[in-house]
Amino acid sequence: MRINHRQIEAFQAIMQVGSVSEAAQRMGISQPAASRLLRDLQHNLRLELFERSGNRLHPTPAAYTLFSEVERSFTGLQRIAAVADNLREKRARQLRVAAMPALSNDFLPRFTGAFLKERDDLHITLYGVITPVIMDWMVNNQCDLGFVESTTPAFSLRTVKIPSVPRVAVLYPGHRLAEKDIIHISDFDGEDFIGLPPESISMRRIAAVMRAHGVTVRARADSPLSEIVCGMVASGLGISISDPYTARARETGNLVVRPLLPAIPFSVTAVLPSNDVPLPSARDFIAGVIKDVVAIRENENRAAQKAIDDPRN
Repeated sequence: MRINHRQIEAFQAIMQVGSVSEAAQRMGISQPAASRLLRDLQHNLRLELFERSGNRLHPTPAAYTLFSEVERSFTGLQRIAAVADNLREKRARQLRVAAMPALSNDFLPRFTGAFLKERDDLHITLYGVITPVIMDWMVNNQCDLGFVESTTPAFSLRTVKIPSVPRVAVLYPGHRLAEKDIIHISDFDGEDFIGLPPESISMRRIAAVMRAHGVTVRARADSPLSEIVCGMVASGLGISISDPYTARARETGNLVVRPLLPAIPFSVTAVLPSNDVPLPSARDFIAGVIKDVVAIRENENRAAQKAIDDPRN
């Protein structure tokens, strides 16, 4: 099977514009030349990629499958071209970071700003997307560094554990528990509760602790995004348990945040492609994140210990 780049380019153009003549114009060649490239490609692949109906070509299911792979490959080529452009402009270093919303809504934007102030020659693209998308991007080398909630990673990725932080209770002003300096999981018994989806890693961990302490809540709503959960708590609908990154960022007059016992850790993992040496900037980024997360964990632990030691509690 011998195929060449020009044949693939003709196939991609035909799939994108829908006709051989328009594809030929885009490529700057004659229509017969474009038809020959397509014919040779089908012959070499031993696949029927198009069916003719009148003067129109209609892609077969095989064509759609192949086109998906071609688009992914060309994205890689475009990435190479972008890197070359940056090198020519002396913007030699780039870092593409994708993180789950709990980190990308507040913590990582602030961290990235401080990180870049010390690195004038580095450009960072920061994405806030859900964990399945991050894992897909990392496996397909569409990102240099990802941050996901700790789970079983793809075998093809390297991982670095980020220190866990304790989750916190989130309440609205005027709720009976808002008067307390520290919340025990048993305090949630019988309360209106806003949670994450039942199948999520976080909600399964929270539910396990509730069951262990005989706690039953009245589920009122859920959302896969902690930001939305905290927003619904602030509306007065119910109370919840959140990661501290999201909760502390929203801790204003309409959201009360308290330490929670027993501690329910919120764990994050950094993921890196395994087929490349990690970029130095990615290693530095992870090291800086770990340093800041440790500081956050210490602050949360101090707040909890202070509340425990208070004789009023």
